[in-house]
Amino acid sequence: MRRFLDRLYYASGALGALFILALCALMIAQSVLREFGVRTGAVNDVVAWFCAAASFFSMAHAFKHGDFVRVTLLIDSLSEAWRKRFEIAALLVGNIAVAYLAWWACKFTYESWEFNEVAQGLLPLPLWIPQLSFALGSVLLWIALFDELILVLQGQTPTYVREVQERHARGDFSSDV
Repeated sequence: MRRFLDRLYYASGALGALFILALCALMIAQSVLREFGVRTGAVNDVVAWFCAAASFFSMAHAFKHGDFVRVTLLIDSLSEAWRKRFEIAALLVGNIAVAYLAWWACKFTYESWEFNEVAQGLLPLPLWIPQLSFALGSVLLWIALFDELILVLQGQTPTYVREVQERHARGDFSSDV
């Protein structure tokens, strides 16, 4: 199961990176096409949807690799026992919040599909298609949070902490800037 989950987080991050690459390509193409007088208004809608997809698909990967912003001033000063309690409490709150987000994101996307909602911009695309990245990304983030909660409850060091410690051990402090 661990191997499957790690591959899932990696694939999610890779998908987010592909959306960023697609954003870059679209924006460059739009700039070039404008110079030739080609109208590219619908590209703005696609760029907005790709920004959301890149963000939501990247979240689970970023969380598991310690790339989310964490304020550790308090937790670093605690004893190991209290630190574990705080990690569990934070992961419980995070799980509840993200589960709530994922539930409503999925419900929102399903309702868009059910009612055949169409985008109001220049590209009349069914809205459930771009909203799917919101729903899937939220579910993936919840899975990552739940995974971390289970690991911490089993007495293991959280993956996001271990990843940062390993980077620091290699002399890489780039994510701390």
